[in-house]
Amino acid sequence: MSLAPIVHRYVDVGDVCVFYRETGPVDAPVLLLLHGFPSGSQQYKRLMAALGGEFRVIAPDYPGSGRTEVPAGFTYSFEALAEVTEGFVEALGLDRFTLYLFDFGAPVGFRLAERQPARVAGLIVQNGNAYKDGLSYAAREFIALRRENPGDAEHIRGLATLAGSRFQYEAGVPDAALLDPDAWTLDQHFLDLPGRKEAQVDLALDYRSNVSRYPVWQAWLRAHRPPALILWGTGDPFFTEAGARAYLRDLPDAAMHLFPTGHFALETHLPQIAPLVADFLRGLRRPVPAAPEPAVRAAYAASEPALLAG
Repeated sequence: MSLAPIVHRYVDVGDVCVFYRETGPVDAPVLLLLHGFPSGSQQYKRLMAALGGEFRVIAPDYPGSGRTEVPAGFTYSFEALAEVTEGFVEALGLDRFTLYLFDFGAPVGFRLAERQPARVAGLIVQNGNAYKDGLSYAAREFIALRRENPGDAEHIRGLATLAGSRFQYEAGVPDAALLDPDAWTLDQHFLDLPGRKEAQVDLALDYRSNVSRYPVWQAWLRAHRPPALILWGTGDPFFTEAGARAYLRDLPDAAMHLFPTGHFALETHLPQIAPLVADFLRGLRRPVPAAPEPAVRAAYAASEPALLAG
C-alpha cells in the first residue's frame, strides 16, 4: 500500500475554527475518523498513514480537544460537538462517508448519522458504545456523576491528569511495551491548556444524555441497516465486550473482530486492524438500503418512552 502525505488544515464552522488532518486522493471513498477522550485527531496518525494511499481519510478535533479553537462562552455538550461536526462535514462538502466511531466518537457520530443518514456509507465501531450491555461498573459510576454532588466535578478533573490519561491507555493491555508514551503525554498537553479541563468536566457530566439516546441509535441501526465493522479491545475498563456483541442484535450481518487489548486498540493492534478497515472500505460498493421513512419514524417513536425515561 503506497503512502500519501498527511496535511494539516483549519476550517471555520460558524465561530469555531476546526483543526483537522487529511490524507489520500480527493476522489477516493471517505473515512471520517471521530476521536475519543482524552485524545484528538493525533490518535489516528498511524491509521491515516496506513490507509491514505487508497482512501480519503479525514480526522477533525472536537471543540475542547486538540487544536480546534472556540470562542469565549462556548457551551460544551455532545449536541454541540455533533453540531460542529455536522458543520465540518458541510464545510468540506462530504456527501458520502464511512464513520469510524471510537469512544466519544460514537455519541458524536450517531447524532450526525441521525441528522444525515443518506451520507453514511457504513460504520466502523471501535470501542464506541451504544448499548447499556457494554457499560462496565466504572462506566456506570462515571455516568452517575452530577455537578451538584460534592466532589464529582473534582473526580472528573482527576481523570484529566497525566496519571488518568495514562491509565486509559494502559488498562487491559497485556504488553505495555507496545504503547508509545508520547500518546498520553501529547493528550495531556492539550488537556492542560486553559479551559480544557472545565470543557471535559462539562462533557463528562453530559454523558448521561448519550445513554438516554441509546434506544434511538439502536432504532436508527435497525431502520437503516448500514454495513458495519465492529472492532473491540476486550480489556477495555469502560466499554466491555458485551457492548460489541450487542451491535449484532440490530446489525446481524456486521463483521466483528475482538482483540486482547484495552480501550485504545489501535495503539497495540494497528497491524491487524488496518487491513480489516481497508477490506471493509473496499467492499462498500453498493448503496446503503434506505428504509421507508414511515418505518424510520415508527422505530424512533417506539424508542421515545425509553428516551424520556432517561
